Parts: sequence; structure tokens; C-alpha cells
Amino acid sequence: MQKYQVEITSVAEADVTSVFEYISQDSPGAAIKWVEEIERQIYSLENFPRRCPIIPEAEEVGQESRHLIYGKDRTIFRIQGSKVIIMRVIHDARLLDLKMFEKWE
Repeated sequence: MQKYQVEITSVAEADVTSVFEYISQDSPGAAIKWVEEIERQIYSLENFPRRCPIIPEAEEVGQESRHLIYGKDRTIFRIQGSKVIIMRVIHDARLLDLKMFEKWE
């Protein structure tokens, strides 16, 4: 079984920090729990990242990107060789646009 190396972009780290700060305004405990679960799910991608579906926006972007859903949040990533690169962590109601993808390069 192939193990993938998971890398998190600075943009995705900023996404997580932003959501954490937002949640912690009302419930610091819930914010900690949210981050712990997001991290657990992200690192679960070391095994079988292709289990996650390709994002609906992939055709517009021209690259195969996948997502992992947790509650109302999407962790969007790419598989490049033996790496899983976490690109964004965003609310599922938020549509991706090409400007978001430009920041990934």
C-alpha cells in the first residue's frame, strides 16, 4: 500500500486559522475540536486519497482536484505523484473561482 506525503499550503493554513478564530469567538472548545478533526481528516489522506471525489469545479480549473467534506467545510487537495497537497479549506457553500486556484501555484 502506497503512503502519500501530505503537504499543506500556506493558503490552506490561513483558511484553518481563519475558521478557528471565527468559531472560537463563540466556543473555544468547539474551535479546538474542529481543528483536531480537520487535521485528523487531512492526515488520513496519507492512505487512499483517491477515495475522495473530484471537485465539480475541476473542469473549469483544468486540473484534477479532489475534496474531503467535514460538516460544512471542504478540504480541497491535489495528488501529485506521491504527495497530497492541501490547497484550501473552505465552507461548502462557498463556490470556488479561478482566482482561488491561482494562489495555489
